[in-house]
Formats: sequence, C-alpha cells, structure tokens
Amino acid sequence: MTIQPDPAARPTAAECGTICAGAGRSQRDMREWAKAYPDLFSAKPFDAALYSTLSLAMAFSGPWFTPGQLRMANKTSLWAFGLDWLVDYAAASRAEVEDIARRCLDVAAGAPPFPGDDLTRMLADIRDELAAAPAFTALGPVWRDELRRMLDGMLAEWRWKAEEVVPTLEEYLGNADNLGFSFAFTAHWIHVTGEEPVAGIGPLREAGRAVQRVIRLLNDLGTYERDVAWGDLNALLLGAGRDEVERRVAELAAGARELLAPLRGAHPGLAAYMERQMDFCAGFYQVGDYWGTL
Repeated sequence: MTIQPDPAARPTAAECGTICAGAGRSQRDMREWAKAYPDLFSAKPFDAALYSTLSLAMAFSGPWFTPGQLRMANKTSLWAFGLDWLVDYAAASRAEVEDIARRCLDVAAGAPPFPGDDLTRMLADIRDELAAAPAFTALGPVWRDELRRMLDGMLAEWRWKAEEVVPTLEEYLGNADNLGFSFAFTAHWIHVTGEEPVAGIGPLREAGRAVQRVIRLLNDLGTYERDVAWGDLNALLLGAGRDEVERRVAELAAGARELLAPLRGAHPGLAAYMERQMDFCAGFYQVGDYWGTL
C-alpha cells in the first residue's frame, strides 16, 4: 500500500531536526534501560536500530511532547518488545508462557519483582513510576487490564502456533491486543495527563483499540518475510492476499479516524498522537522493521 502524503502537511527540515533531537535523547534513555535490565535485552535482534527507530516512532507521533513526556511511551514499548521476545521466541512450553503472564500480572498488581527476573524488575519500575502520577488512581485499573489483554493475546497466539491452528483473519484481528499498542498508550496517557480530571476513558480506549488493529495489519504487510523466517503468524499467512489485507487496512483506518474525530476537542494531544502513530506505521512498514536480525 503506497501512501500519498500532502506536501503541505510535512514538517519543515527545522521541525524534523527538533523531532530527531528529541528522539536522540530518548534513544539514549533506551540504551540505559537496556544496560539496566541486561537479561531482557541481550538477544541479537535488540540492536542499535531498534532503539533508534522505536524512539523516532514516538517522537514523530507526538512532536508536541517533550522527551520527558514521551518517557513512559518509550519505556513501556521497549518493555513490551522484551516481553514479546520471551513469549514468542524464548519460551519452550505453554507452562512457561503462562508463568511469564502470572508473574507480570502479580507485579502489575503490586507484588515485588521476582528475584533475578529483569522482565518483572523493569515492569515494577514502570508500575512505580506510573503510580506516582495523579492519573494513576483512575487509569491504573485500565493499565492493568490492558496488560492482561496483551498477555492473553500473546498466549492465544502462542497456542495457535504450537497447535498449528490457522485462525481466520477476523479471529486474528480479534486478538490484536497481543501487539501491545493499547498497553503502551495507556502508560503514556497516565504519564501526560497531569492534574486535570481523567475523562473519556471509554471512547479513548475504543479508539486506541481501533488504531491497534490497523497497526497490526500494517506490521504484517511490512514484516511478512521476517515472520516467515521466524515462524510468526501473519495476516498474509491466513489465506488472505495482500490486496485483501490492504483493503481491510483502509477500512479499519477509516473507522479509527471516525472514532478519533470527536475526541479532538477534549483530548487533542492524545487523539492526534494515536492517529499519527497509525500514519507513521503506514510509512515505516513500507521500508523497514524494528527488530534486528536473529
């Protein structure tokens, strides 16, 4: 799918410079987190380009946010990449995946991290940082629910692969929570809300889940070859051709924009951030991928 951007909507070179400078600061944060939790990010696919492109995705999706305001979006997204690696590629059994999920849910609910476990240690640090935010009282339960949904989605996909089940495209899209966008977005939402009252929880979550489905398919269109090589599920491996998946992307994106439109008045920054994440992925996955090579 080729996007045709409006030249008038492109940021100027100076604006791009500012955005990239912010992304550079965020990338350095990511490298420090990788050092702080070495067992979680020691695999070869966690290369320099992953930290760079992930930080750029956040910076270009919310250029009005400072690197500090994007901190939790970056940290939570990076953590989700570590979780994805452990579940999809390191786990050798269903029991191991279920144990990962149990440990994460326990820690998200307030338990201490498990000894020698960088996954739950980093999650506990994220939890504690979010818990200090005023919006956590209202959105903490949402954050924990999004974590549960992501873990359930990852476990469902693990079962499909282990049992050689080929889901329908609709079943696959219904499991898009495994992507983790809504989970990372909720952390960002908590972090940037400040002292103002939390409002619009239901409509923002609905819009975020719609954006997540779009990104799920954009990811698949761009990572087909890697998914085949790594043994991952992909929409193009479910009997749907590229034309059909591109048509679904267009339909789902239109639906997501309809849900985002009424949110622009009360939540302009969050609504625009979600839409720009969707549009960033439409361009990014035409050319590249976040993961490095095995």
